[in-house]
Amino acid sequence: QVQLQESGPGLVKPSQTLSLTCTVSGASITSDDYYWSWTRRPPGKGLEWMGAINSMGSIWYSPSLERRTSISRDTSKNSFTLQVSAVTPEDTAVYYCAASPNLMVGGTPEEKEDSDYWGQGTQVTVSS
Repeated sequence: QVQLQESGPGLVKPSQTLSLTCTVSGASITSDDYYWSWTRRPPGKGLEWMGAINSMGSIWYSPSLERRTSISRDTSKNSFTLQVSAVTPEDTAVYYCAASPNLMVGGTPEEKEDSDYWGQGTQVTVSS
């Protein structure tokens, strides 16, 4: 059973960099055939796929966020990270990490595809 857990600060000031880590258990981020992704849900809006990294370390980003987003991994900790720079209140959202055989994870955290795994999500608020 693949399990994912997001961690990071719940409050970030405008113009700062948001940084979250997803720690994975039950699978290896370097050898198992998943895309390890980040998705967010702003309040009152739908899910927004942000980007993903695969077992080879190749990375994909949403074109709308690519300029401010960075995804990396720490193989020694079996974890991967998300950084969003120059945040504004519009970056306030619940942030989820997920594992999927598809580049863009399908379903939702509440109605998962059978092949996908989601973290529980972490609330990040951008406010001064």
